[in-house]
Amino acid sequence: MKADITPQEYDAFKKFLQDASGILLGDNKQYLVKSRLRRLLEDNGLESLGDLLQRLQRPGSMQLKETVIDAMTTNETLWFRDNHPFRILSEKLLPELAARNTSQPLRIWSAACSTGQEPYSIAMAIEEYKRFQPGRLKNDIKITATDISRPVLETARRGEYEMLALGRGLSQERLRHFFTALPSGGWKVKPQVQRMVEFRELNLMDRYALGRFDLVFCRNVLIYFSAEHKRDILSRMHSCLNPGGYLILGASESLNGLSDLYEMVQCHPGIIYRRK
Repeated sequence: MKADITPQEYDAFKKFLQDASGILLGDNKQYLVKSRLRRLLEDNGLESLGDLLQRLQRPGSMQLKETVIDAMTTNETLWFRDNHPFRILSEKLLPELAARNTSQPLRIWSAACSTGQEPYSIAMAIEEYKRFQPGRLKNDIKITATDISRPVLETARRGEYEMLALGRGLSQERLRHFFTALPSGGWKVKPQVQRMVEFRELNLMDRYALGRFDLVFCRNVLIYFSAEHKRDILSRMHSCLNPGGYLILGASESLNGLSDLYEMVQCHPGIIYRRK
């Protein structure tokens, strides 16, 4: 890849990425584009971002388009990230859901799940709640985890991780309890956790056909969207929640004027949002 990205190339790429995935690149992020796309350009014999944009306009470029989006949207993630949402899940949400007089499965959506750390962390928290509160949570649990990237979903479905990835937020106790050591030196999520999670490909900008949920985790992804797209996503998530269901956002994210749809619930520490 040539050294410089012209302002025209950068503006055109920003528009492509927002139209394709909803993600809005900020100003002066040329370094990020170069670092994430350098190998892709080399592998495809392209010398500049402008060459890539021209290639993306050709018929039959869908696979390249998906590869570009994947390169620009894949981020590292952590087990039990930020901790508060999982404490709230165990101490408030699961007891509340367990007390409901219904035989319907409890459904949880992990949006933008990346390589699976969040939905598997949710499943582990549920298993721990059932172990320490035997008999209280009688409902079946179904976790739907979605992401725009096929490669990260393939990694998530395998449920196999190297020790370096497991060291980011996972305690040794949970490693021993929920994972099995592999001959390769990695670790695999145990079947009782893996069975709780269904992974599906989904662009948050598309229409959802996922059904209704009791809880929606949409954490640390809305910061990448424009205000308009963020409002649209949160409005559609509201329609996916059962009455009284909860939305859990990232620590630095907020609703920005959707008080007609959600009620803020203070959890000391942490904030979640109840569907009105």
